[in-house]
Amino acid sequence: MAKNRSRYGWSVVAASWLAMFCLFGYRATFSILKVPMSADMGWSQAEITLGYSFMMMFYAIAAFLCGMILDKWGTKPVYFIGAILGASGFYVTSLTHSLYAYYASYGILAGVATGMLWVSSTISIRKWYVGKNYAKMFGIAFMGAPMSQVIMSLFVKQALVGAEGDAWRAAMQVLGILTLGCLVVAALLAKGNPEDYGYQAFGEMPKQTGKAEKVWSIKEAFSTYPIWGVIFMFLTSMLAEFLVWTQVISYWTSDLGLSLGKATNLYIIIGIVGIFSMPLMGIVADKVVAKSSCEAQGRKKMLIFGPITGAIACSLLLLQSPSAIFIGVISCIIFAIYWAVVPGGVVGYTGAIYGRATLGKIWGLATLIVMGVGPFIGPLIGGYLKDSTGSYTYSIMFALGSFLVSVMLAASLPKAAEQKAAAMETANAEATAN
Repeated sequence: MAKNRSRYGWSVVAASWLAMFCLFGYRATFSILKVPMSADMGWSQAEITLGYSFMMMFYAIAAFLCGMILDKWGTKPVYFIGAILGASGFYVTSLTHSLYAYYASYGILAGVATGMLWVSSTISIRKWYVGKNYAKMFGIAFMGAPMSQVIMSLFVKQALVGAEGDAWRAAMQVLGILTLGCLVVAALLAKGNPEDYGYQAFGEMPKQTGKAEKVWSIKEAFSTYPIWGVIFMFLTSMLAEFLVWTQVISYWTSDLGLSLGKATNLYIIIGIVGIFSMPLMGIVADKVVAKSSCEAQGRKKMLIFGPITGAIACSLLLLQSPSAIFIGVISCIIFAIYWAVVPGGVVGYTGAIYGRATLGKIWGLATLIVMGVGPFIGPLIGGYLKDSTGSYTYSIMFALGSFLVSVMLAASLPKAAEQKAAAMETANAEATAN
């Protein structure tokens, strides 16, 4: 019985790893593929990039809808649907010759697929692992993201070296087939909630006699501060993060005068370090939880630490000079640490506050708000600041400020959703006992 429980838990982690790998495959390859696509089709960079913006818009919508069904049906059907849509996003786009067909295939198909993959993979880990067991397992699953950033980016770069014309189409078709295969395997590995098999989540404390876990409605949860606090904390981090991801190579090449090759190699460092920082920071986070008064307090500490590292990394970028490449290397290493802390930390904190029973729909709506705004607005602000000032330096400064706001919001997060009500309930229970 215990052996099967452990095997099922690791199956969930493996399925989430594959989902993360495919999800970040889209993000990792876009900046490379958009250049030959633009040259071959005669589309401007603005027109090409709008397809990515559409993808993120449908990503946010799909994340919300996916969260609504996860609590009831689990991740297996979601991964199967994601396999079809995710593969189609690449493959159908490779066949397009119309700009609007590109928006439909890459924007809608890929957007819905990636939104489903993010929520399903993060929630499935939280359903099976809580307390001091959560962050390490999430870190192992999240390793799929930096692995994808390294492997898929290098594959596409190699496929396009020396190639001309429509070579991007063949590269996209291979990516589509790879996505289909990975997500079909993920669907086969995926499991429902531990309760479906008569198991308890790893790290979950034994239930108190006669006291069941509170089942939150969307209205109840979103009438409390913690969910809005963590949403705005995550949103300000996402504003900064996506601004940096989309602008940092241009900052290195335009403002600091580095070659595109050097800038790309620096950027890849984030993915390489991330392969190791994901599980290592997960272990650190779980140790912090173990030494805290409750899980929510431990997760809060890590959410304060995460954007602090982002702010430090931005500060180092601003201090970097063309001759001080090592400062850029250190900045990338610190960005990899940030990446390993915040995405998993926000889900962990939300799960610690609202439990596992209805976490899917709660975090699905939170993702709709955060990912519908942060990844869209951040790059736009970065582009506007560059156009208005002539330098990417001000974009990095804005990201630094956004990370600092995120730190303050993280510090405001409480340890419970209804602290006053909980205190009254405890007082009444003690009075009754006496």
